[in-house]
Amino acid sequence: MKKIAALTLVLASAATVAHAQSGYRFGLRVGGTYSTIGGKDADQVRGFTGSNDYKLGYNAGVSVQIPLSADGFWTIAPEVIYNRKGFERSYKLSDRNTLTNSGYAADVNKVSFEDKRVLSYIDLPIPVRINTAPGGSGLYFELGPQVGYMVASKQETTLTVKYDGNKSDMVTKSPSNKAKEDLASFDIGGVAGLGYQTEGGISIGVRYNQGLKTLFDTKNVSAKNEPKAFNRAFMVQVGYLLPTR
Repeated sequence: MKKIAALTLVLASAATVAHAQSGYRFGLRVGGTYSTIGGKDADQVRGFTGSNDYKLGYNAGVSVQIPLSADGFWTIAPEVIYNRKGFERSYKLSDRNTLTNSGYAADVNKVSFEDKRVLSYIDLPIPVRINTAPGGSGLYFELGPQVGYMVASKQETTLTVKYDGNKSDMVTKSPSNKAKEDLASFDIGGVAGLGYQTEGGISIGVRYNQGLKTLFDTKNVSAKNEPKAFNRAFMVQVGYLLPTR
């Protein structure tokens, strides 16, 4: 957390510069995150068996827009954002023999499991933008690295049992599991996206974030035997840059 606090302080310092120097601008960003995990060993990340599906989350934070060229066609836009990523898993049992062998009563028609794991990160993306108009306005394309620190994890499981006839369904939710020791605290990845920004500083953009460092803590594992599981997320963001003096 000390490293994240230091990064936040650096960005806040840059925000102060944003008001003091022409061309620099400070702003806010907020949006939705549609995420999952992938990789050949992603099914080993703690949770019930099933396919890894996308889940909906959100993101919010601050950003600084810094010109890299005199004409403003090149800018860098580092951010500090709180980002709720994660994944969902689900599977169903409906075959009569399977239900019986699993110990369910004869009047049980179907059993479904829904498992959701929320991974909350403080992310620091540092995208470089190519703008189609001077001053960072107009259509833009962005690409750059991202580092993140996982501040929390929460796993919730819902079991639904459907019965034959008029008997009501039974829905059971397990207590939240907030353990995160099975995963690495830090994530390294990259972002790529596009968007549009007005001269007044209002923007909307879409971005894809691909994790490049495995989610597992592999400090004592050789690269050859390292299990592979990575964050994957699509983001939609709206932003506003404060007016310059």
